[in-house]
Amino acid sequence: MDGKTLRPIQSTSSSSSAPTIATLSAASAVSIRPRKNRKVSSSEDPSKRAASSAAVRVIPRPLSSDGEIVAALRYLRAADPYLARVIDAHELPTFQCLYPPFHALARSILYQQLAIKAGAAVYARFISLCGGESGVVPEVVLDLTPHQLRQIGVSGRKASYLHDLARKYHSGILSDATIVAMDDKSLSTMLTMVKGIGAWSVHMFMIFSLHRPDVLPVGDLGVRKGVQLLYGLEEVPRPSQMEQLCERWRPYRSVGSWYMWRLGEAKGVPPLASSNAEDGALDFTSVGGGAIPQPQLIDPIQILPSLG
Repeated sequence: MDGKTLRPIQSTSSSSSAPTIATLSAASAVSIRPRKNRKVSSSEDPSKRAASSAAVRVIPRPLSSDGEIVAALRYLRAADPYLARVIDAHELPTFQCLYPPFHALARSILYQQLAIKAGAAVYARFISLCGGESGVVPEVVLDLTPHQLRQIGVSGRKASYLHDLARKYHSGILSDATIVAMDDKSLSTMLTMVKGIGAWSVHMFMIFSLHRPDVLPVGDLGVRKGVQLLYGLEEVPRPSQMEQLCERWRPYRSVGSWYMWRLGEAKGVPPLASSNAEDGALDFTSVGGGAIPQPQLIDPIQILPSLG
């Protein structure tokens, strides 16, 4: 950074100094949650109340639902004046549902640690081997031998990842329906049981495939860099600091994260891909790398190759 201390985004008339992590955390502690909790009658039997609470899992409305993006931006503007300026400087994000969960997860495995042309070529051959995009289903993938997969450029390790994912679907441990119905914590636990899928891949899948509103990818370099720029921090925050710094964005941390990628682009942060040690996926500094004419929340695996 040429020895210069970054300052938070602000108007030229503002004279406030850059906030510290401690002050940001304190401010986050009093943020208002826009969603109301279910009220329970005081006369209700405590045992029934506990059973009901354990049985009911609240799955938030996906950000692709009507009105959710507008609600998210309204809340984030009020919760964080620094983020409000970034929001006002960009178009509203939109979502696309490109693939069913199994297909999206298989695709993320295929694209791990591959350059632009190599990833696209392997994925195209994989689609052809499955008989088209509609053929990317557990039964078909299970029938593909490691030799067949090696012939199209899939390593033996990735072949084992694909088969492990397909077996968990075939056995009923996972299914597209159960994945969509799981809460974030349960989903993270279940998906990280699949070989080759770690926390970063799960976060990207929840944001860009399931459109979950409150996912904070604490290990993503692009989001962390954006937070540094946003609040004028001297160093890129550690993953362990991200929860506190972004607490005020709840329950829309996915949208806040998206704007951190946009902020990095606007400030000229070069696209940067680095290996994610946990699951072999690629971490990236900015979604799209400036290749998307309008900001869109889409499958990151589709974008990763464009970063080179």
